[in-house]
Amino acid sequence: MNQAHKHAVVFAYHDVGVYCLQALLDGGMHIDLVITHADDPNENIWFGSVAKLCQDHHIPYQIIERNQLANLLPQLQRLAPDYIFSFYYRFMIPVELLKVPKIAALNMHGSLLPKYRGRAPVNWAVLHGEVETGATLHIMEAKPDAGDIVGQIAVPIKIHETAHEVFNKVSSAAKRVMENVLPTLIQGDVPRQPNDLQQGAYFGGRKPEDGRVDWTQSAISIYNLIRAVAPPYPGAFSEFQGKTWLLAKSSLPLDPKVGLPPQMVHFLEKSTPGLHLVDNRYFGLCGDGKVLELLSVQAL
Repeated sequence: MNQAHKHAVVFAYHDVGVYCLQALLDGGMHIDLVITHADDPNENIWFGSVAKLCQDHHIPYQIIERNQLANLLPQLQRLAPDYIFSFYYRFMIPVELLKVPKIAALNMHGSLLPKYRGRAPVNWAVLHGEVETGATLHIMEAKPDAGDIVGQIAVPIKIHETAHEVFNKVSSAAKRVMENVLPTLIQGDVPRQPNDLQQGAYFGGRKPEDGRVDWTQSAISIYNLIRAVAPPYPGAFSEFQGKTWLLAKSSLPLDPKVGLPPQMVHFLEKSTPGLHLVDNRYFGLCGDGKVLELLSVQAL
C-alpha cells in the first residue's frame, strides 16, 4: 500500500494521550489536529497535559465539549485523515466521525481486551486482585472496546501495587504498543485479531462514594479496594469516632493469632468488624476474621 506520509486526527487526554501522541510524532505520523479536554476544576490533575505537548510541537489542537463532537464532522471530512486515534479520550466519539478516516479509527484501552472493557479498567483490575493487565490498541466501533485487536502488551500487577503504580506501567505499555505497530500502520496496513466479547465483561465508571469500606467483606477484598482507589484517586474511607477517615495504605491481611500481640488479639476478639484504634495503631477487623493494619490514616 502507499508508503507516503500518513495523516491522523487524534483525540487524546491524560498520560496515555501524552505518551501515545509522542509515539506518533516519533514514528513519523503527520498529526493534522488534536482534540482534547478542558481539565475538570474538581479533579486532582496529577497527569500530563496533551494541550501542552501540542503547544510544544506546534500541533493544531482544540478543546471540545461532549455536545460539540458531532459538529467536528465537516472539519474532519475536509482533513480526510488516514487514521483517527483515541488515546484515553473520555467521551464516546460519534459513529459518523469514526467513518471519516480512509484506513481505520483506533483506540488505546488500558486493559488486556476483551477483559475489563469500559471505564476505569486499571482500578477495576486491581480491585479484583488480578495479577496482570495491559494496554490494547483496537479498532473503534459503535460499541466501546469491541473492535478487533491491533496490538497488545501485558504488564504484571504485584500484590503491593496501587492502581496509580499499575496505571504508570500501563501508560508505558501503551506507548510500546504504538511503537510496535506504527511501522505497519505507516505502510497503510492494520493487523487485526478477533476481540472475543464472550470473554471478559464491561465495567462502569467509579465514583468517590465507591471507596466506602464495607468491613463485613473479606480482608483481601478490602485490601484490594484500598490500593485500587489510593491517592491520587479519591481513596478508600471509613467512619470512626464521629469522623470520616481516608485509608490510603494497609498491610496485607493478617491472621490475628499469628501477626499481632496477644493484647491486640484479645481486644479484636471482643470487637465487631470495623475500624479500631489499639495502642495508637489503626486496625480494620474484617468479615472473615482477618485483620488489616492501616498504615496511612487521615481525617477528612
